[in-house]
Amino acid sequence: MTAFARRARSAAARMHPELSLVSFTLLGHLEEHPGCRARDLAAHYALDKSTVSRQVAALERAGLVGRRADPADHRVQVLELTSAGAAALDQAAEIRTAMFRERLADWAGEDLDRFAAYLLRYNERGGYGEH
Repeated sequence: MTAFARRARSAAARMHPELSLVSFTLLGHLEEHPGCRARDLAAHYALDKSTVSRQVAALERAGLVGRRADPADHRVQVLELTSAGAAALDQAAEIRTAMFRERLADWAGEDLDRFAAYLLRYNERGGYGEH
Protein backbone atom coordinates (compact mmCIF):
# COMPACT_ATOMS: atom_id res chain seq x y z
CA MET A 1 0.00 0.00 0.00
CA THR A 2 2.89 2.35 0.72
CA ALA A 3 4.30 1.77 -2.77
CA PHE A 4 0.83 2.37 -4.22
CA ALA A 5 0.55 5.68 -2.34
CA ARG A 6 4.04 6.70 -3.45
CA ARG A 7 3.15 5.96 -7.08
CA ALA A 8 -0.08 7.96 -6.74
CA ARG A 9 1.85 11.01 -5.48
CA SER A 10 4.39 10.61 -8.28
CA ALA A 11 1.62 10.30 -10.88
CA ALA A 12 -0.08 13.43 -9.55
CA ALA A 13 3.19 15.34 -9.90
CA ARG A 14 3.52 14.23 -13.54
CA MET A 15 -0.08 15.20 -14.33
CA HIS A 16 0.19 18.76 -13.00
CA PRO A 17 3.57 19.63 -11.45
CA GLU A 18 2.17 22.53 -9.41
CA LEU A 19 -0.50 20.41 -7.72
CA SER A 20 -0.19 17.85 -4.94
CA LEU A 21 -2.11 14.60 -4.71
CA VAL A 22 -4.24 16.30 -2.03
CA SER A 23 -5.09 19.08 -4.47
CA PHE A 24 -6.17 16.56 -7.11
CA THR A 25 -8.23 14.75 -4.50
CA LEU A 26 -10.02 17.98 -3.56
CA LEU A 27 -10.61 18.86 -7.23
CA GLY A 28 -12.06 15.41 -7.82
CA HIS A 29 -14.37 15.81 -4.83
CA LEU A 30 -15.55 19.19 -6.11
CA GLU A 31 -16.24 17.63 -9.50
CA GLU A 32 -18.39 14.95 -7.86
CA HIS A 33 -19.97 17.30 -5.30
CA PRO A 34 -20.24 20.76 -6.84
CA GLY A 35 -21.23 23.52 -4.49
CA CYS A 36 -19.82 22.04 -1.30
CA ARG A 37 -18.20 24.19 1.37
CA ALA A 38 -14.58 24.05 2.51
CA ARG A 39 -15.77 22.77 5.88
CA ASP A 40 -17.59 19.93 4.08
CA LEU A 41 -14.25 18.96 2.52
CA ALA A 42 -12.55 19.10 5.92
CA ALA A 43 -15.22 16.90 7.48
CA HIS A 44 -15.24 14.40 4.60
CA TYR A 45 -11.47 13.89 4.63
CA ALA A 46 -11.08 14.29 8.41
CA LEU A 47 -8.70 17.20 7.93
CA ASP A 48 -8.24 20.35 9.93
CA LYS A 49 -10.19 23.28 8.46
CA SER A 50 -7.02 25.37 8.23
CA THR A 51 -5.34 22.66 6.13
CA VAL A 52 -8.26 22.59 3.71
CA SER A 53 -8.38 26.39 3.67
CA ARG A 54 -4.72 26.55 2.56
CA GLN A 55 -5.29 23.92 -0.13
CA VAL A 56 -8.41 25.67 -1.43
CA ALA A 57 -6.62 29.03 -1.44
CA ALA A 58 -3.82 27.52 -3.56
CA LEU A 59 -6.41 26.07 -5.97
CA GLU A 60 -8.09 29.48 -6.19
CA ARG A 61 -4.76 31.22 -6.91
CA ALA A 62 -4.14 28.65 -9.66
CA GLY A 63 -7.56 29.50 -11.14
CA LEU A 64 -8.86 25.94 -10.71
CA VAL A 65 -11.52 26.63 -8.07
CA GLY A 66 -13.90 29.52 -7.52
CA ARG A 67 -16.26 30.59 -4.77
CA ARG A 68 -19.81 31.79 -5.02
CA ALA A 69 -22.58 32.59 -2.60
CA ASP A 70 -24.81 29.67 -1.71
CA PRO A 71 -28.26 30.37 -3.23
CA ALA A 72 -29.92 29.01 -0.07
CA ASP A 73 -27.85 31.19 2.29
CA HIS A 74 -25.95 34.10 0.78
CA ARG A 75 -23.73 34.33 3.88
CA VAL A 76 -22.20 30.94 2.97
CA GLN A 77 -19.56 30.52 0.27
CA VAL A 78 -19.56 27.32 -1.78
CA LEU A 79 -16.79 26.00 -3.99
CA GLU A 80 -16.91 24.97 -7.61
CA LEU A 81 -14.48 23.98 -10.31
CA THR A 82 -13.61 26.60 -12.88
CA SER A 83 -13.31 25.59 -16.52
CA ALA A 84 -9.53 25.45 -15.95
CA GLY A 85 -10.09 23.10 -13.00
CA ALA A 86 -12.30 20.83 -15.09
CA ALA A 87 -9.71 20.88 -17.88
CA ALA A 88 -6.94 19.97 -15.41
CA LEU A 89 -8.98 16.99 -14.20
CA ASP A 90 -9.72 15.92 -17.79
CA GLN A 91 -6.05 16.12 -18.70
CA ALA A 92 -5.09 14.21 -15.56
CA ALA A 93 -7.62 11.48 -16.41
CA GLU A 94 -6.14 11.09 -19.88
CA ILE A 95 -2.62 10.83 -18.49
CA ARG A 96 -3.72 8.41 -15.77
CA THR A 97 -5.51 6.22 -18.31
CA ALA A 98 -2.43 6.12 -20.53
CA MET A 99 -0.24 5.21 -17.54
CA PHE A 100 -2.56 2.38 -16.51
CA ARG A 101 -2.80 1.07 -20.06
CA GLU A 102 0.98 1.04 -20.35
CA ARG A 103 1.48 -0.61 -16.97
CA LEU A 104 -1.20 -3.27 -17.57
CA ALA A 105 -0.59 -3.86 -21.29
CA ASP A 106 1.02 -7.28 -20.84
CA TRP A 107 -1.43 -8.60 -18.24
CA ALA A 108 -3.60 -11.55 -19.23
CA GLY A 109 -7.34 -10.93 -19.43
CA GLU A 110 -8.10 -13.17 -16.48
CA ASP A 111 -5.52 -11.30 -14.36
CA LEU A 112 -7.12 -7.97 -15.30
CA ASP A 113 -10.57 -9.33 -14.42
CA ARG A 114 -9.33 -10.58 -11.04
CA PHE A 115 -7.54 -7.28 -10.35
CA ALA A 116 -10.69 -5.30 -11.23
CA ALA A 117 -12.79 -7.52 -8.96
CA TYR A 118 -10.35 -6.99 -6.09
CA LEU A 119 -10.41 -3.22 -6.59
CA LEU A 120 -14.21 -3.20 -6.63
CA ARG A 121 -14.29 -5.29 -3.46
CA TYR A 122 -11.75 -3.00 -1.78
CA ASN A 123 -13.66 0.15 -2.77
CA GLU A 124 -17.00 -1.26 -1.59
CA ARG A 125 -15.75 -0.89 1.97
CA GLY A 126 -16.49 2.80 1.76
CA GLY A 127 -14.57 5.98 2.11
CA TYR A 128 -12.97 7.94 4.89
CA GLY A 129 -14.35 7.29 8.31
CA GLU A 130 -16.58 4.44 7.13
CA HIS A 131 -16.06 0.87 8.36
